Amino acid sequence: MRSAGIFLVILGALLWGTDSLFRRPLTQSFSPMTIVFLEHVILVLVMIPLLARARDEISRLNRKDWTSLIFIAVGGSVIATILFTFAIKYGNPSVTVLLQKTQPFFTIFLARWFLGERPGKWFWLLLGPTLAGAYFVAIPDWRAGLSIDPRQPSYLLAALGASLLWGASTVFGRYIVARVPVLALTGLRFALALPVLAVIFVLQGHDSMRLPSSLDSIASVVIMALIPGLVAMVCYYRGLQTTIASMASIGELAFPVTAVATNWFVLGIRLAPSQFAGGAVLITTVTALSYLHSRNSAGHS
Repeated sequence: MRSAGIFLVILGALLWGTDSLFRRPLTQSFSPMTIVFLEHVILVLVMIPLLARARDEISRLNRKDWTSLIFIAVGGSVIATILFTFAIKYGNPSVTVLLQKTQPFFTIFLARWFLGERPGKWFWLLLGPTLAGAYFVAIPDWRAGLSIDPRQPSYLLAALGASLLWGASTVFGRYIVARVPVLALTGLRFALALPVLAVIFVLQGHDSMRLPSSLDSIASVVIMALIPGLVAMVCYYRGLQTTIASMASIGELAFPVTAVATNWFVLGIRLAPSQFAGGAVLITTVTALSYLHSRNSAGHS
């Protein structure tokens, strides 16, 4: 079973990589807030039985635990997912996915503030190449220097904002996961986010509140929530239970590779050669950081 862990991590990452195949077409007809709201409705309905079974653990949570959970729900599930969907809608989804690879840097940096973990020397050595890779990913024409198309900053900032918030959610999640089972934690994240999303959904305006009515659009929302959403997450966390973090960081490479490939061949959304090069640098440096950081953490445990 231990050898199967890395394959579950890879499977989860592969499924994550298919997200934009459903999310991008949906954004052409529905607002990002509506898509994320419907996604969470489906996830909460599926997770209710798991939450019921974990009610004893949930009843023992203290104020700090609930504060962490609320941040994960509002920051990670509400704001980050809306920002990610916004970036998918208005920008290049492959660029959006590649910029999510900056998340480990945010996680390690924020862990110093919240968990008292000091980043190793590799963090600072790899920071420069990672920023360079992220720059080349974000800019289709590297010859433009530091100038950016005025239409781009909003979706680039949204993509990086989602990465920052998901990185912060990982830090808070590492604190709370010792007190609540992983699947119950996932269910609480969705359940706490749903009321906030419901308010945002109502406040966004009548024109943006249009709901899917065709079978194709309804099926897309359901499949997006369950396959690249819930099933991918379950596979990934199940795999992590029997896979060391350094190996998992390598298995996670399947996420950006799958996403870029499917966007290219299925959606016809391509990257410039310089963006490919930047993506390769970004993925390499962040994977190296995750690998070295997890080995260093294991060596001190």
